[in-house]
Amino acid sequence: MFKKEHLTNGLPVVMESLKTIRSVVIGIWVKVGSRSEHPEKNGISHFLEHMFFKGTKKRSAKDISFEIDSLGGELNAFTSRENTTFYIKVLDEYLEKGVELLSDVFLNSTFPEEDIEKEKTVIKEEIKMVEDTPDDYVHDLTNQTIWGNSGLGQTVLGRRETIKVFTREDLISHIRKYYGTKDTVISCTGNIDHEHIISLLNKNLGHLRRGSEPGLGEPPQFRNRVEVYHKELSEAHLCLGIRGLPQPDRERYVFFLLNTILGAGVSSRLFQEIREKRGLAYAIYSFIASYHDTGVWGVYAGVSRKKVAEVLQLILKEIYSLKDTVTEAELVRAKNQLKGNIILGLESSSGRMNNIARQEIYYGRYYSPKEIIQGINAITLDQIRNLAERLVHREYCSVTVYGPVREDDIKGVLQLYHS
Repeated sequence: MFKKEHLTNGLPVVMESLKTIRSVVIGIWVKVGSRSEHPEKNGISHFLEHMFFKGTKKRSAKDISFEIDSLGGELNAFTSRENTTFYIKVLDEYLEKGVELLSDVFLNSTFPEEDIEKEKTVIKEEIKMVEDTPDDYVHDLTNQTIWGNSGLGQTVLGRRETIKVFTREDLISHIRKYYGTKDTVISCTGNIDHEHIISLLNKNLGHLRRGSEPGLGEPPQFRNRVEVYHKELSEAHLCLGIRGLPQPDRERYVFFLLNTILGAGVSSRLFQEIREKRGLAYAIYSFIASYHDTGVWGVYAGVSRKKVAEVLQLILKEIYSLKDTVTEAELVRAKNQLKGNIILGLESSSGRMNNIARQEIYYGRYYSPKEIIQGINAITLDQIRNLAERLVHREYCSVTVYGPVREDDIKGVLQLYHS
Protein backbone atom coordinates (compact mmCIF):
# COMPACT_ATOMS: atom_id res chain seq x y z
CA MET A 1 0.00 0.00 0.00
CA PHE A 2 1.34 3.43 -1.00
CA LYS A 3 1.14 6.55 1.13
CA LYS A 4 2.67 10.03 1.07
CA GLU A 5 3.12 12.28 4.09
CA HIS A 6 5.32 15.18 5.17
CA LEU A 7 7.59 15.45 8.18
CA THR A 8 7.18 18.34 10.61
CA ASN A 9 9.77 20.30 8.62
CA GLY A 10 7.95 19.77 5.32
CA LEU A 11 10.14 16.97 3.93
CA PRO A 12 8.02 14.75 1.65
CA VAL A 13 8.04 11.04 2.50
CA VAL A 14 6.76 8.44 0.02
CA MET A 15 6.12 4.99 1.47
CA GLU A 16 5.08 1.60 0.18
CA SER A 17 4.25 -1.11 2.70
CA LEU A 18 5.09 -4.68 1.63
CA LYS A 19 4.02 -7.02 4.39
CA THR A 20 5.15 -10.21 2.66
CA ILE A 21 8.89 -9.48 2.92
CA ARG A 22 11.37 -8.96 5.77
CA SER A 23 13.53 -6.17 4.35
CA VAL A 24 13.18 -2.41 4.75
CA VAL A 25 14.82 0.18 2.50
CA ILE A 26 15.04 3.89 3.29
CA GLY A 27 16.42 6.28 0.69
CA ILE A 28 17.22 9.99 1.01
CA TRP A 29 17.10 11.54 -2.46
CA VAL A 30 18.66 14.97 -2.99
CA LYS A 31 17.73 16.60 -6.30
CA VAL A 32 21.24 17.61 -7.29
CA GLY A 33 23.81 15.91 -9.51
CA SER A 34 26.52 16.71 -12.01
CA ARG A 35 24.06 18.70 -14.12
CA SER A 36 23.84 21.41 -11.44
CA GLU A 37 27.59 21.82 -10.98
CA HIS A 38 29.65 24.73 -12.28
CA PRO A 39 32.29 23.37 -14.69
CA GLU A 40 35.10 24.30 -12.28
CA LYS A 41 33.36 22.19 -9.59
CA ASN A 42 32.44 19.25 -11.83
CA GLY A 43 32.40 16.05 -9.78
CA ILE A 44 31.66 17.62 -6.41
CA SER A 45 28.27 15.90 -5.98
CA HIS A 46 29.88 12.49 -6.43
CA PHE A 47 32.90 13.44 -4.33
CA LEU A 48 30.62 14.55 -1.51
CA GLU A 49 28.67 11.29 -1.75
CA HIS A 50 31.92 9.44 -0.96
CA MET A 51 32.82 11.77 1.89
CA PHE A 52 29.57 11.25 3.80
CA PHE A 53 30.85 7.82 4.88
CA LYS A 54 34.17 9.04 6.34
CA GLY A 55 32.85 9.61 9.84
CA THR A 56 30.31 11.57 11.87
CA LYS A 57 30.46 13.41 15.17
CA LYS A 58 29.96 10.15 17.03
CA ARG A 59 31.07 7.44 14.57
CA SER A 60 34.34 6.90 12.73
CA ALA A 61 34.37 5.52 9.20
CA LYS A 62 35.35 2.16 10.70
CA ASP A 63 32.45 2.34 13.17
CA ILE A 64 30.02 2.92 10.29
CA SER A 65 31.38 -0.04 8.34
CA PHE A 66 31.32 -2.39 11.33
CA GLU A 67 27.85 -1.33 12.39
CA ILE A 68 26.16 -1.88 9.03
CA ASP A 69 27.82 -5.29 8.69
CA SER A 70 26.70 -6.23 12.19
CA LEU A 71 23.13 -5.49 11.08
CA GLY A 72 23.57 -7.69 8.01
CA GLY A 73 22.49 -4.76 5.90
CA GLU A 74 23.66 -2.43 3.15
CA LEU A 75 24.51 1.25 3.50
CA ASN A 76 25.49 2.99 0.29
CA ALA A 77 24.92 5.91 -2.08
CA PHE A 78 24.94 6.76 -5.77
CA THR A 79 25.07 9.91 -7.88
CA SER A 80 23.54 10.64 -11.28
CA ARG A 81 23.24 13.73 -13.43
CA GLU A 82 20.17 14.98 -11.56
CA ASN A 83 20.10 13.20 -8.17
CA THR A 84 22.27 12.04 -5.27
CA THR A 85 20.85 9.19 -3.21
CA PHE A 86 21.81 7.76 0.19
CA TYR A 87 20.11 4.55 1.29
CA ILE A 88 20.11 1.80 3.86
CA LYS A 89 18.64 -1.70 3.57
CA VAL A 90 18.15 -3.81 6.70
CA LEU A 91 15.91 -6.49 8.15
CA ASP A 92 12.69 -5.09 9.58
CA GLU A 93 13.83 -5.89 13.13
CA TYR A 94 16.69 -3.39 12.73
CA LEU A 95 14.57 -0.57 11.32
CA GLU A 96 15.16 1.87 14.20
CA LYS A 97 18.92 1.29 14.15
CA GLY A 98 18.97 1.63 10.39
CA VAL A 99 17.10 4.95 10.35
CA GLU A 100 19.36 6.36 13.07
CA LEU A 101 22.54 5.26 11.27
CA LEU A 102 21.45 6.66 7.89
CA SER A 103 20.34 9.92 9.51
CA ASP A 104 23.62 10.28 11.40
CA VAL A 105 25.62 9.84 8.19
CA PHE A 106 23.40 12.29 6.30
CA LEU A 107 23.22 15.01 8.96
CA ASN A 108 26.36 14.75 11.05
CA SER A 109 29.27 13.82 8.76
CA THR A 110 32.43 15.78 9.57
CA PHE A 111 34.43 15.50 6.29
CA PRO A 112 37.95 15.22 7.79
CA GLU A 113 40.62 17.07 5.81
CA GLU A 114 42.94 14.06 5.66
CA ASP A 115 40.18 11.88 4.19
CA ILE A 116 39.40 14.49 1.56
CA GLU A 117 42.94 14.19 0.22
CA LYS A 118 42.86 10.38 0.30
CA GLU A 119 39.51 10.26 -1.47
CA LYS A 120 40.83 12.40 -4.31
CA THR A 121 43.21 9.57 -5.12
CA VAL A 122 40.43 6.99 -4.88
CA ILE A 123 38.18 8.88 -7.29
CA LYS A 124 41.02 9.47 -9.74
CA GLU A 125 41.42 5.68 -9.83
CA GLU A 126 37.67 5.37 -10.42
CA ILE A 127 38.00 7.74 -13.39
CA LYS A 128 40.84 5.62 -14.80
CA MET A 129 38.71 2.51 -14.43
CA VAL A 130 35.91 4.08 -16.51
CA GLU A 131 38.36 5.32 -19.13
CA ASP A 132 39.74 1.79 -19.39
CA THR A 133 36.21 0.48 -20.01
CA PRO A 134 35.46 1.91 -23.46
CA ASP A 135 31.87 0.66 -23.68
CA ASP A 136 31.14 2.75 -20.56
CA TYR A 137 33.39 5.68 -21.39
CA VAL A 138 31.79 6.27 -24.81
CA HIS A 139 28.54 7.20 -23.03
CA ASP A 140 30.29 10.02 -21.16
CA LEU A 141 31.79 11.18 -24.43
CA THR A 142 28.36 11.02 -26.06
CA ASN A 143 26.86 13.29 -23.41
CA GLN A 144 29.69 15.74 -24.00
CA THR A 145 29.12 15.64 -27.77
CA ILE A 146 25.39 16.29 -27.40
CA TRP A 147 25.26 18.72 -24.46
CA GLY A 148 28.68 20.39 -24.45
CA ASN A 149 31.07 20.89 -21.54
CA SER A 150 28.59 22.04 -18.92
CA GLY A 151 25.29 20.86 -17.45
CA LEU A 152 24.23 17.46 -18.74
CA GLY A 153 27.44 17.19 -20.75
CA GLN A 154 29.53 16.89 -17.59
CA THR A 155 30.54 13.53 -16.20
CA VAL A 156 29.24 12.38 -12.84
CA LEU A 157 32.75 11.50 -11.63
CA GLY A 158 34.21 14.87 -12.60
CA ARG A 159 37.61 15.64 -14.06
CA ARG A 160 41.07 15.20 -12.59
CA GLU A 161 41.77 18.93 -12.69
CA THR A 162 38.58 19.82 -10.78
CA ILE A 163 38.83 17.05 -8.20
CA LYS A 164 42.39 17.88 -7.16
CA VAL A 165 41.39 21.37 -5.97
CA PHE A 166 38.26 20.50 -3.95
CA THR A 167 38.37 21.80 -0.38
CA ARG A 168 36.34 21.08 2.71
CA GLU A 169 34.70 24.49 2.32
CA ASP A 170 33.60 23.49 -1.20
CA LEU A 171 31.81 20.47 0.28
CA ILE A 172 30.15 22.49 3.04
CA SER A 173 29.06 25.13 0.52
CA HIS A 174 27.52 22.48 -1.73
CA ILE A 175 25.53 21.09 1.21
CA ARG A 176 24.32 24.54 2.26
CA LYS A 177 23.19 25.29 -1.27
CA TYR A 178 21.42 22.07 -2.18
CA TYR A 179 20.89 19.77 0.81
CA GLY A 180 17.73 21.35 2.17
CA THR A 181 14.09 20.53 2.69
CA LYS A 182 13.03 21.94 -0.70
CA ASP A 183 15.31 19.62 -2.65
CA THR A 184 15.00 16.36 -0.70
CA VAL A 185 12.64 13.39 -0.91
CA ILE A 186 12.58 10.41 1.47
CA SER A 187 11.50 7.05 0.08
CA CYS A 188 10.68 4.00 2.23
CA THR A 189 9.58 0.51 1.19
CA GLY A 190 9.36 -2.91 2.77
CA ASN A 191 7.79 -4.34 5.89
CA ILE A 192 6.94 -0.98 7.45
CA ASP A 193 4.12 0.63 9.37
CA HIS A 194 3.42 4.11 7.99
CA GLU A 195 2.86 5.81 11.34
CA HIS A 196 5.91 4.17 12.90
CA ILE A 197 8.27 5.12 10.07
CA ILE A 198 7.03 8.73 10.09
CA SER A 199 7.64 8.89 13.86
CA LEU A 200 11.20 7.56 13.40
CA LEU A 201 11.96 9.95 10.55
CA ASN A 202 10.59 12.95 12.45
CA LYS A 203 12.80 12.03 15.39
CA ASN A 204 15.93 11.70 13.25
CA LEU A 205 15.39 14.04 10.27
CA GLY A 206 12.59 16.34 11.33
CA HIS A 207 14.95 19.13 12.36
CA LEU A 208 16.57 19.47 8.92
CA ARG A 209 15.77 23.05 7.89
CA ARG A 210 18.67 24.04 5.68
CA GLY A 211 17.66 26.16 2.70
CA SER A 212 18.24 25.09 -0.87
CA GLU A 213 18.15 26.52 -4.36
CA PRO A 214 15.91 24.38 -6.56
CA GLY A 215 15.69 24.97 -10.28
CA LEU A 216 17.41 23.68 -13.41
CA GLY A 217 17.46 26.80 -15.58
CA GLU A 218 16.70 26.71 -19.28
CA PRO A 219 16.51 23.34 -21.08
CA PRO A 220 19.85 22.58 -22.77
CA GLN A 221 20.18 22.68 -26.53
CA PHE A 222 20.71 19.37 -28.34
CA ARG A 223 23.82 19.66 -30.53
CA ASN A 224 23.81 18.00 -33.96
CA ARG A 225 27.46 16.93 -34.12
CA VAL A 226 29.92 14.21 -35.07
CA GLU A 227 32.85 13.58 -32.73
CA VAL A 228 35.48 10.90 -33.17
CA TYR A 229 37.80 10.35 -30.21
CA HIS A 230 40.77 8.50 -31.64
CA LYS A 231 42.09 5.66 -29.52
CA GLU A 232 44.03 2.58 -30.58
CA LEU A 233 41.57 -0.12 -29.57
CA SER A 234 40.83 -3.51 -31.06
CA GLU A 235 37.17 -2.49 -31.33
CA ALA A 236 35.44 0.79 -32.08
CA HIS A 237 32.62 1.98 -29.84
CA LEU A 238 29.78 3.87 -31.49
CA CYS A 239 26.94 5.88 -29.95
CA LEU A 240 24.26 7.52 -32.05
CA GLY A 241 21.88 9.86 -30.26
CA ILE A 242 18.75 11.68 -31.34
CA ARG A 243 16.70 14.07 -29.24
CA GLY A 244 14.28 12.11 -27.06
CA LEU A 245 11.60 13.00 -24.51
CA PRO A 246 11.77 14.38 -20.97
CA GLN A 247 11.15 11.96 -18.10
CA PRO A 248 7.63 13.25 -17.28
CA ASP A 249 6.44 13.46 -20.90
CA ARG A 250 2.87 12.23 -21.43
CA GLU A 251 4.08 10.03 -24.32
CA ARG A 252 6.70 8.22 -22.23
CA TYR A 253 5.00 4.81 -22.57
CA VAL A 254 4.94 5.22 -26.35
CA PHE A 255 8.63 6.10 -26.17
CA PHE A 256 9.46 3.07 -24.02
CA LEU A 257 7.71 0.76 -26.47
CA LEU A 258 9.38 2.36 -29.48
CA ASN A 259 12.76 1.85 -27.85
CA THR A 260 11.90 -1.76 -27.00
CA ILE A 261 11.05 -2.49 -30.62
CA LEU A 262 14.22 -0.86 -31.93
CA GLY A 263 16.89 -2.26 -29.65
CA ALA A 264 15.95 -3.35 -26.13
CA GLY A 265 16.28 -7.11 -26.03
CA VAL A 266 17.28 -10.08 -28.14
CA SER A 267 14.11 -9.95 -30.27
CA SER A 268 14.64 -6.27 -31.16
CA ARG A 269 15.29 -5.09 -34.68
CA LEU A 270 18.87 -4.02 -34.07
CA PHE A 271 19.89 -7.22 -32.30
CA GLN A 272 18.31 -9.45 -34.90
CA GLU A 273 19.57 -7.53 -37.94
CA ILE A 274 23.08 -6.56 -36.85
CA ARG A 275 24.13 -9.36 -34.50
CA GLU A 276 22.05 -12.41 -35.38
CA LYS A 277 21.62 -11.99 -39.14
CA ARG A 278 24.91 -10.31 -40.06
CA GLY A 279 27.26 -11.06 -37.15
CA LEU A 280 28.63 -7.52 -37.17
CA ALA A 281 28.59 -6.81 -33.43
CA TYR A 282 28.60 -8.62 -30.12
CA ALA A 283 26.94 -5.75 -28.24
CA ILE A 284 24.21 -3.71 -29.90
CA TYR A 285 21.28 -2.03 -28.14
CA SER A 286 19.19 1.12 -27.95
CA PHE A 287 18.64 3.10 -24.77
CA ILE A 288 16.75 6.04 -23.29
CA ALA A 289 18.32 8.77 -21.13
CA SER A 290 15.54 11.08 -19.96
CA TYR A 291 15.82 14.10 -17.67
CA HIS A 292 13.45 16.73 -16.23
CA ASP A 293 13.23 18.78 -19.40
CA THR A 294 14.93 16.89 -22.22
CA GLY A 295 16.24 13.49 -23.22
CA VAL A 296 18.23 11.32 -25.61
CA TRP A 297 17.23 8.26 -27.58
CA GLY A 298 20.46 6.44 -28.31
CA VAL A 299 22.03 3.37 -29.87
CA TYR A 300 25.30 1.78 -28.79
CA ALA A 301 27.36 -0.69 -30.82
CA GLY A 302 30.80 -2.20 -30.30
CA VAL A 303 32.18 -3.23 -33.70
CA SER A 304 35.32 -3.87 -35.70
CA ARG A 305 36.98 -0.67 -36.90
CA LYS A 306 36.39 -1.80 -40.48
CA LYS A 307 32.68 -2.26 -39.94
CA VAL A 308 31.74 1.02 -38.22
CA ALA A 309 30.36 2.72 -41.35
CA GLU A 310 28.38 -0.37 -42.35
CA VAL A 311 26.86 -0.75 -38.88
CA LEU A 312 26.01 2.96 -38.71
CA GLN A 313 24.21 2.64 -42.05
CA LEU A 314 22.18 -0.28 -40.74
CA ILE A 315 21.29 1.57 -37.53
CA LEU A 316 20.10 4.61 -39.47
CA LYS A 317 18.13 2.41 -41.84
CA GLU A 318 16.27 0.79 -38.93
CA ILE A 319 15.57 4.12 -37.22
CA TYR A 320 14.35 5.89 -40.37
CA SER A 321 12.14 2.99 -41.44
CA LEU A 322 10.34 2.56 -38.10
CA LYS A 323 7.51 4.98 -38.87
CA ASP A 324 6.56 3.02 -41.99
CA THR A 325 7.39 -0.56 -41.09
CA VAL A 326 6.60 -1.17 -37.43
CA THR A 327 3.94 -3.87 -37.08
CA GLU A 328 1.17 -4.78 -34.67
CA ALA A 329 2.98 -8.04 -33.86
CA GLU A 330 6.08 -6.10 -32.82
CA LEU A 331 3.98 -3.81 -30.65
CA VAL A 332 2.30 -6.73 -28.87
CA ARG A 333 5.65 -8.39 -28.22
CA ALA A 334 7.14 -5.10 -26.97
CA LYS A 335 4.21 -4.55 -24.60
CA ASN A 336 4.65 -8.00 -23.08
CA GLN A 337 8.40 -7.51 -22.75
CA LEU A 338 8.11 -4.07 -21.18
CA LYS A 339 5.40 -5.12 -18.72
CA GLY A 340 7.45 -8.12 -17.67
CA ASN A 341 10.57 -6.00 -17.14
CA ILE A 342 8.64 -3.49 -15.03
CA ILE A 343 6.95 -6.06 -12.80
CA LEU A 344 10.14 -8.08 -12.30
CA GLY A 345 11.99 -4.88 -11.41
CA LEU A 346 9.45 -4.18 -8.67
CA GLU A 347 9.86 -7.56 -6.98
CA SER A 348 12.62 -6.22 -4.70
CA SER A 349 12.21 -3.64 -1.96
CA SER A 350 15.17 -1.72 -3.41
CA GLY A 351 13.53 -1.57 -6.83
CA ARG A 352 10.33 -0.25 -5.30
CA MET A 353 12.19 2.35 -3.22
CA ASN A 354 13.83 3.69 -6.38
CA ASN A 355 10.56 3.60 -8.28
CA ILE A 356 8.41 5.60 -5.87
CA ALA A 357 11.20 8.15 -5.27
CA ARG A 358 11.66 8.78 -8.99
CA GLN A 359 7.90 9.05 -9.48
CA GLU A 360 7.72 11.70 -6.77
CA ILE A 361 10.69 13.62 -8.19
CA TYR A 362 9.70 13.51 -11.86
CA TYR A 363 5.90 13.16 -11.85
CA GLY A 364 4.87 14.56 -8.48
CA ARG A 365 2.49 11.65 -7.96
CA TYR A 366 2.36 7.87 -7.60
CA TYR A 367 1.50 5.49 -10.43
CA SER A 368 0.63 1.99 -9.28
CA PRO A 369 1.87 -1.02 -11.26
CA LYS A 370 -1.76 -1.52 -12.38
CA GLU A 371 -1.94 2.04 -13.77
CA ILE A 372 1.38 1.61 -15.56
CA ILE A 373 0.27 -1.66 -17.15
CA GLN A 374 -3.00 -0.06 -18.24
CA GLY A 375 -1.08 2.84 -19.75
CA ILE A 376 1.15 0.49 -21.72
CA ASN A 377 -1.77 -1.64 -22.90
CA ALA A 378 -3.58 1.45 -24.21
CA ILE A 379 -0.83 2.42 -26.68
CA THR A 380 -1.77 2.02 -30.34
CA LEU A 381 0.26 1.37 -33.45
CA ASP A 382 -0.59 4.84 -34.78
CA GLN A 383 0.91 6.41 -31.65
CA ILE A 384 4.13 4.43 -32.16
CA ARG A 385 4.38 5.49 -35.82
CA ASN A 386 3.57 9.13 -35.09
CA LEU A 387 6.21 9.43 -32.37
CA ALA A 388 8.82 7.71 -34.56
CA GLU A 389 8.13 10.22 -37.32
CA ARG A 390 8.41 13.21 -34.97
CA LEU A 391 11.61 12.08 -33.24
CA VAL A 392 13.69 11.15 -36.26
CA HIS A 393 14.97 14.42 -37.69
CA ARG A 394 18.38 15.20 -39.14
CA GLU A 395 18.58 18.37 -37.03
CA TYR A 396 18.76 16.24 -33.89
CA CYS A 397 21.19 13.45 -34.69
CA SER A 398 24.57 13.18 -33.02
CA VAL A 399 27.25 10.51 -33.45
CA THR A 400 30.18 9.77 -31.14
CA VAL A 401 32.85 7.17 -31.87
CA TYR A 402 35.63 6.09 -29.54
CA GLY A 403 38.35 4.16 -31.32
CA PRO A 404 40.48 4.01 -34.50
CA VAL A 405 37.99 5.51 -36.97
CA ARG A 406 38.10 8.29 -39.55
CA GLU A 407 35.66 11.15 -38.98
CA ASP A 408 35.07 11.58 -42.71
CA ASP A 409 33.73 8.01 -42.94
CA ILE A 410 31.10 8.77 -40.30
CA LYS A 411 30.10 12.09 -41.87
CA GLY A 412 29.79 10.40 -45.25
CA VAL A 413 27.22 7.93 -43.92
CA LEU A 414 25.22 10.70 -42.23
CA GLN A 415 25.18 12.81 -45.38
CA LEU A 416 23.79 9.84 -47.31
CA TYR A 417 20.81 9.58 -44.95
CA HIS A 418 20.32 13.29 -44.33
CA SER A 419 20.45 14.44 -47.93
